[in-house]
Amino acid sequence: MNLDHTLISALGIDFITVEKGKIVATMPVNEQTRQPFGFLHGGASVALAETVASVGAVELIDLDKEICFGLEINANHIKAKKDGEVTATATVLHQGRTTMVWDIKITDEADDLICVSRCTMAVVPKKNV
Repeated sequence: MNLDHTLISALGIDFITVEKGKIVATMPVNEQTRQPFGFLHGGASVALAETVASVGAVELIDLDKEICFGLEINANHIKAKKDGEVTATATVLHQGRTTMVWDIKITDEADDLICVSRCTMAVVPKKNV
């Protein structure tokens, strides 16, 4: 999968663990991911959350026959962060035929919770795309 010129590369997201039902990725808190007041942008956290859920869903579908898309995402921003790195851990809560639900926890280097998110993924037959 070529990640060049994608939001994933622009945000500096790096995948640590990619396995069926669990994805772990890191993202720097830097000039690309901060809001104007110097804190991690909530939208960057949501982009990280949807990214790990999407990659997780891809690991569980038949890519020859199916494709997946984010259907719904919510996020609670728990703690602010100015620099360093955050880690997103996504685990599948529900794996159905047409939808998946993923739980995503974003933590800092001290394992403090920065953001918690839930993402619903739609699984669609490729012939309908």
